Amino acid sequence: MTALLDAYARIVGEDVIDQLHQLARGLQGVRVVNVNSTKVGGGVAEILTKFVPALNELGIPASWEVINGQPDFYQCTKGFHNGIQGNQVEIPDRLLWVFERTNEENAEKLRPVLEEADIVIIHDPQPAPLLRYCPNRKGKWIWRCHIDASHPYRPVWRYLRDFVNEYDASIYSLAAFVQPHPRNVYIIPPSIDPLTDKNIPLNQEDILEVQERFKIDPDRPMILQVSRFDRFKDPIGVVHAYRLAKKFVPGLQLVLAGGGASDDPEGEIVYNEVQTAAAGDPDIHVLILPADAHLVINALQRAADIVLQKSTREGFGLTVTEAMWKGKPVIGGNTGGIRIQLFNHYTGFLVDTPEGAALRIRYLLFNQAAMRQMGENAREFVRENFLLTRHLREYLTLIVTLLHDIEDRIELV
Repeated sequence: MTALLDAYARIVGEDVIDQLHQLARGLQGVRVVNVNSTKVGGGVAEILTKFVPALNELGIPASWEVINGQPDFYQCTKGFHNGIQGNQVEIPDRLLWVFERTNEENAEKLRPVLEEADIVIIHDPQPAPLLRYCPNRKGKWIWRCHIDASHPYRPVWRYLRDFVNEYDASIYSLAAFVQPHPRNVYIIPPSIDPLTDKNIPLNQEDILEVQERFKIDPDRPMILQVSRFDRFKDPIGVVHAYRLAKKFVPGLQLVLAGGGASDDPEGEIVYNEVQTAAAGDPDIHVLILPADAHLVINALQRAADIVLQKSTREGFGLTVTEAMWKGKPVIGGNTGGIRIQLFNHYTGFLVDTPEGAALRIRYLLFNQAAMRQMGENAREFVRENFLLTRHLREYLTLIVTLLHDIEDRIELV
């Protein structure tokens, strides 16, 4: 067993790791290529950072490629993201041309790798057309949607559907997100890696150092939201909830910590809106963090009394999972993948409005025993359902299925 897998075994048990080896045994030498649009920022990049090395340690040669584009390309793909999540967006033909041309140019560079791979996993809309530009591909291609696609804006989805329907399989995070496809559809929720800097245990001195750095008072209650500055994350709603709760919880502090991603052109606009909403309140800390500030985020999550993720749309919500793993009660938007993580009064609370969030903040801060029990429940729920080892098992099972699709029986020896 490798050092990495041995470390996982200490958290999830050796039986779980043995099962991964059993699944991987028949996939030795199978080449897996992942493609997305950014190496930093957002949940997809965080997943792939450890998912790809883990596959390699299991004897499955895996790699991670990133497509690149100009600002017009990212403006177009941000429109896709918003449209898939239900916004009525009009994307000009000029930008659609840029989108297709950018994928064609990237395919020219990546074609040797993609066409020789046994499994290609394309993440989200940005690289979706690549399949069309790889006519001599030999392997199976999978389109992985990390977005809440439950109620897409139909013109946007019809355009993208022409590309994704050509794939051999598609993966969604929840059954509610699935759109009709002519081929296999799989449901695989994302996961977190308990061994990353963002999730490893920290000593109290490290946590206090981060609080001191950002002038957060460790003796007063603190609520936290960690996310990109994105309207779907509703940071303005979080500010409103904080102000309502503070009427009943004197001294309450709010930290909004996040950053941008290279494929999100709207981040700076939303950040400026948040700064305006927070102006004049010294107890609101709006932090722009670099993409590699994992230990800082870890410390902030451990310092928080309550973590929020008040999204109005959410593919899954890995920041919810991270906070639960640290034993924190989470108040999340009643949407998307947050719904399969938070269960009212057990692992957290689901809310629809800032008023609802404020009510739950007040309840938890005045019920410390309930808050501690909820945090314990949350951590165990993540251990059982949302760690990287479960994610790997389901992907390995999918790959075995795709590579043996003409067989009635698959033997794992």
